[in-house]
Amino acid sequence: MADYQERPATTTVIEKRGGGGTTIAILLLVVVVAIAAFFLISSQTRKDSAVEGAASQVGQAASDVGDAAKDAAGSVKEQ
Repeated sequence: MADYQERPATTTVIEKRGGGGTTIAILLLVVVVAIAAFFLISSQTRKDSAVEGAASQVGQAASDVGDAAKDAAGSVKEQ
């Protein structure tokens, strides 16, 4: 008979790590870009509203001046 030695059983453990950090970084970047876009669009909308309001006030003032000029002209004709 041949002499042989049995080898002890071994277990190999393979740990999978990583990959999660990149995904979180990309998600965070997307959130930051979305928030920045929201504030930029919101800021532009407020500017547009302010310009529109100012233009409306100027138009109303011009109308008031025109009415006053008509009234003044009418009172001059009556004399």
